[in-house]
Amino acid sequence: MGASLLSDLGTEILIPVCAVVGIVFALVQWFIVSQVKVSPERDSSANRSKNGFTDMLIEEEEGISDHSVVTKCAEIQTAISEGATSFLFTEYKYVSFFMIAFAILIFLFLGSVESFSTSSQPCTYDGTKMCKPALATAIFSTISFLLGGVTSLFSGFLGMKIATYANARTTLEARKGVGKAFITAFRSGAVMGFLLAANGLLVLYIAINLFKLYYGDDWGGLFEAITGYGLGGSSMALFGRVGGGIYTKAADVGADLVGKVERNIPEDDPRNPAVIADNVGDNVGDIAGMGSDLFGSYAESSCAALVVASISSFGMNHELTAMLYPLLISSVGIVVCLLTTLFATDFFEIKAVKEIEPALKKQLIISTVLMTIGIAIVSWIALPSSFTIFNFGTQKVVKNWQLFLCVGVGLWAGLIIGFVTEYYTSNAYSPVQDVADSCRTGAATNVIFGLALGYKSVIIPIFAIAVSIFVSFTFAAMYGIAVAALGMLSTIATGLAIDAYGPISDNAGGIAEMAGMSHRIRERTDALDAAGNTTAAIGKGFAIGSAALVSLALFGAYVSRAQITTVDVLTPKVFVGLIVGAMLPYWFSAMTMKSVGSAALKMVEEVRRQFNTIPGLMEGNAKPDYATCVKISTDASLREMIPPGALVMLTPLIVGIFFGVETLSGVLAGSLVSGVQVAISASNTGGAWDNAKKYIEAGVSEHARQLGPKGSDAHKAAVIGDTIGDPLKDTSGPSLNILIKLMAVESLVFAPFFATHGGLLFKIF
Repeated sequence: MGASLLSDLGTEILIPVCAVVGIVFALVQWFIVSQVKVSPERDSSANRSKNGFTDMLIEEEEGISDHSVVTKCAEIQTAISEGATSFLFTEYKYVSFFMIAFAILIFLFLGSVESFSTSSQPCTYDGTKMCKPALATAIFSTISFLLGGVTSLFSGFLGMKIATYANARTTLEARKGVGKAFITAFRSGAVMGFLLAANGLLVLYIAINLFKLYYGDDWGGLFEAITGYGLGGSSMALFGRVGGGIYTKAADVGADLVGKVERNIPEDDPRNPAVIADNVGDNVGDIAGMGSDLFGSYAESSCAALVVASISSFGMNHELTAMLYPLLISSVGIVVCLLTTLFATDFFEIKAVKEIEPALKKQLIISTVLMTIGIAIVSWIALPSSFTIFNFGTQKVVKNWQLFLCVGVGLWAGLIIGFVTEYYTSNAYSPVQDVADSCRTGAATNVIFGLALGYKSVIIPIFAIAVSIFVSFTFAAMYGIAVAALGMLSTIATGLAIDAYGPISDNAGGIAEMAGMSHRIRERTDALDAAGNTTAAIGKGFAIGSAALVSLALFGAYVSRAQITTVDVLTPKVFVGLIVGAMLPYWFSAMTMKSVGSAALKMVEEVRRQFNTIPGLMEGNAKPDYATCVKISTDASLREMIPPGALVMLTPLIVGIFFGVETLSGVLAGSLVSGVQVAISASNTGGAWDNAKKYIEAGVSEHARQLGPKGSDAHKAAVIGDTIGDPLKDTSGPSLNILIKLMAVESLVFAPFFATHGGLLFKIF
C-alpha cells in the first residue's frame, strides 16, 4: 500500500513546532496590544501616524480632559475584569467538584468491565492479539478526562483575561479612528484564537506520547483512553456556556428593558445599575464559554478520528505519521491562520466603517482557500497512496485523494454555513432589514418575522452538512466524517479571533458610554460591534455545523466500540430512544430559557427599585449600586446551570445502564437530528433581532432613519425583539451544540461498561 513521504521523526517535530509557533505568534500580538497604555501619561510621539503627522484625538478637538477620560476607562476596565475573574473562579470551584466526582465515576464504571482485573485481555477488534487490561483503560481515561477538563477551563479563563485586557484599549484607540480600534480588537481576538488552538493541539500531542510509554503497540487501547480528553473538554464547556450564558443574558435583558424601554436612556449608560453586570457577562458568556466550547469541538473531533484510525490499517500497521493525520491538519491550520491574520493586521489597513465587515469576511475566505492547499499537501506527504479504514466490522480501501476531499468538503461546508449565517443575521442584507421594517407595527410582528427568519435560515446549512456527510462517508466511512469535522475546525484560530472580536468591541462601546466619551467614538464602537454581532453568529454557525459532524463521527465510534452490528430504526428499542432523543434539545432549551427569564425578572425588579429609590440617579447626581446586580447574575447562573448540566450528563448513563446500548444509539441519533435544527434557528433568530435593533439605532440608510431614532415606537419594538432573542442566541442555541457532542462522547467513553452491564430493565423483563 506504500509508505507516507513524511517520516515519523518529521511528524514528531512538525506538530509541536507548529503549536509553539502559534503560542509565540499569540504572545507577539498580545505585546503589540499592550503598547496601548491605559494610563493618563501619554507621550505625544505615541500618537504619530504612519506618515509622521500627529493624530488629533477627538477629546482634544472638543476640549474634554484626556486625563479624566483615560482614568475613567481604566477604572471601568478594572471593575469589569474583577467581576469576570471573581465569577469564573466561583464557577470553576463548583465545576471542579463535579469534575472530581465524574472522574471517580469513569474509573469505577470502566474498571468494573473486567472486574478490575490487571491481566491482559483479548483485543476488542482482533481476538487473536492480547491488549492491555480494562483497568488501564479506566485509569488512563480518567487522567485524560481531567486533562481535557483542566485545558477547557484554562482556555475559557485565558480568553476572558485577554478580552478584559483589550476592551478599554480598543475604546482608547477608537479616538484615533475606526481602523486602529478594529486592529486592536482583532489582534486581541487573535491572541485568544492562537493560544487556544495551539494549547489544545500541544496538550493532546503530549498526552498521546506519554500514554504511549505504557501502551506500546496497543494503539487501539491507547486511543480509546484518549477519548476522555474530549469528554473532559466538552463537559466543562457545557457548564461554561450555560452558566456564562445565563449570567450575561440576565444582566442584558434587565439593563435593556428598564434602561431603554422604560427610562429611555442609552445602552450602557452609567446610570443603569445593571450596566457593569452586562459588560462582565460579555466576557464570561461570549468569550470564556465560547472558548471552552470550540476547544471541546476540536478535542472531540480529534479523538473520534484517532479512535477510528487506531483500528484501521494506520493503527494495525503502526504507521505513526498517517495515524497522526488529524493532528497534522490542525498543525497546518495554525500556520494558515497565522498568514491569514496578517492580511487583517498588517497587509491592509481599514480606513472606513464600511470596510469592517468585508475585512472579517475576507479572513474566512483567505483562510479557507489557503487551508485547502495546506490539506492537499498534508494528504500527499502524510498518507500512503492507498490504505484501509474500519467500516463497521469490515475494512474499506481508501485512496489519499479521497481523504483530502473529505477534509476539504468539511472545510468548504463551514464557509457556506458561515456566509449563510451572515446573510440572515447582518443588517446589510434584506432578511434583517425586513425584520427591522416589521417593527413599524409593533413587537408582535417583529417576533413573527424573526422566528420565520430563524426557521428559514436552517435550510442551506442543513443541506451543506448533509452533502458533507454523504461525500465523506461514501469515501472513507466514519473516519471521513471525523476528518470532515476537523476540516471545518482546521481554521479554528481565525474563527475564534473573529468570534472574540465581537464581545471585545461590545465592551469597548460600553466603556466609551460609561466614561462619557464623544458620541463619535460611540458611533465607531457601535460599527465595530454591529460587525461583531454578525461574526459572532458566524462563529456559532461554525460551532453548530462542526458539532453535527463531530457528533456523528463519535456516534460511529460508539457503535463500533459497543459492538452494535446494526442500528435498526424499526426495532422498538431504537425507535423509543430516537423519539426521546429528539425531545431532549427542547427540554434543555426550556430549562435554559426559563433560567434566563427567572434571573432577568429579579434583575428588572432590582434595576426598577434603584431608579425609584435612589434620589438623583436619573439626573446623574448619584451612583447606582452595581454590586447588587452583579450578585443577582452570579447567584442565578451558578444555581441555574446545574439542572441543564445534569440532564445532559445523566441521560446517557441512565439510558445505557437501564435500557442498553441500542436504545442509547437511538437517543444519540434523535438528539443530533433535532438539536442541530433548533440550535441554528435559535442562534440566527436572536442574531437577526439584535442587528435589526442596531440597524434602526445606526440610522445609516433612509429606510432606517424612517424607523428611528432611538426611543421611537419602532425602536422600542426592536428592543423587545432583541431581549427575547438574547437567551436564544447566547444561552440556548450555543449550548445545544455541546449537548449533542457531549452525549455522544460520553456514550463512547462508557461504551464498554454499557455493553457489558447495560440494559438492566430488558434483562429483568
